[in-house]
Amino acid sequence: MPKCIELRPCDWLISYFIRSKRHLAALEEKVKEMQRFFGLADSGHLDPQTLAIMKKARCGVPDVENFSFYPGRPKWKNHTVTYRIAKYTTDLTRKEVETSFRLAFKLWSDVVPLKFVRVSHNQADIIITFTRKAHGDFFPFDGPRGVLAHAFEPGGGVGGDMHFDDDELWTVGRRQSVGYDLFTVAAHELGHSLGLSHSKDPSALMFPKYKYLNSAKYKLPEDDTLGIQSLYGKSTKHVERLISKTCHPNFSVDAVAVVGNQTLFFKNRYILNSFQHYKFLPSIISPVDAAYDLPAKGVTYMFTGPKYWVVQQLGIKSYYGSIYEYGFPVRVRQINAAVHISKYGKTYFFTRDTYYRYDEFRRRMDPGFPRKIHTDWPGVTGRIDAAFELKGAVHLFSGSKAFVFDYRKGRVLYVVRANVWLGC
Repeated sequence: MPKCIELRPCDWLISYFIRSKRHLAALEEKVKEMQRFFGLADSGHLDPQTLAIMKKARCGVPDVENFSFYPGRPKWKNHTVTYRIAKYTTDLTRKEVETSFRLAFKLWSDVVPLKFVRVSHNQADIIITFTRKAHGDFFPFDGPRGVLAHAFEPGGGVGGDMHFDDDELWTVGRRQSVGYDLFTVAAHELGHSLGLSHSKDPSALMFPKYKYLNSAKYKLPEDDTLGIQSLYGKSTKHVERLISKTCHPNFSVDAVAVVGNQTLFFKNRYILNSFQHYKFLPSIISPVDAAYDLPAKGVTYMFTGPKYWVVQQLGIKSYYGSIYEYGFPVRVRQINAAVHISKYGKTYFFTRDTYYRYDEFRRRMDPGFPRKIHTDWPGVTGRIDAAFELKGAVHLFSGSKAFVFDYRKGRVLYVVRANVWLGC
């Protein structure tokens, strides 16, 4: 039985209720989950607003089960994935159909190290079919409008396959009052075929409502990019572009941490050392805002928005918590930079134009903070993006510059380029 249930929610909910009234409480909770997903009041009742959402053109993968990944996070094991168009629609020419799917596959291959190859023989990882009503997978289509298509998670058999309702009118390359753009729907369904479930982000491609996309201009949104890269990693093309920019005069970093005898520079979701070797962080789904190492505990702390991650081995996430556990006020939404000075047992956090000092032994903020950066760190200008301590000096990064600050004498020693440690 496929894990991917492809009934329109109202059909599924009604049949669920008819089978047994004993499931009324569970039904109500599922309705609430769906209502919360779409930003409705979670009454648990099939009110007019909920029914209106159900009846809109949409993907057939259910919203009330998994919103990010399928159970077990299935994915394709090989970097080359084959696909075959087994049956075409008569609404479009074969070339229009093939081009729509080629562009949909390219949208995803631009951000992950997967290569998609169209084949004409029977054996293929992903079989694409245009069909109607009951078509052999226990999840019949419902005629015009309603469910447009459905896809199965990666795996053997029907795993990865995509089915499109041929009772719909399929169009290409233009917004129309009738019909549905094939590229738009194919790009979404392919996300399911690669292992993504639905997203709660209305701007994401994997949000389950149909919205026309211009294939000539559309780029994969950040939410979808982070999700798919957490499964497959980043495209090597992206890494090559990032490396080529390292020595650019305007190169800047997101965070820096000294771990052991290595100084590590964070850019997007990568770590770069002085030899320009990149390491990808698949388990952290957002760019790192700040980081510092705590040698006494043998752990590195990484900050992303209002969260922090405790990492024992780089690339392996141990657990995470809220930055408010440190004692930050709720107005602080993210940390711009962090640096730990082992000699004092203190960690300094920079956020906008102020900084905080945290006592790692007492595990609390020192009194009298926050304080203004320009007052206590004279000569340092601009917003602090990253920081690290080395041999009695704190290196404070601001854009393409780094201020080397002697914290014992309280003055800037000199200013260098931010990428000087990267062999530039």
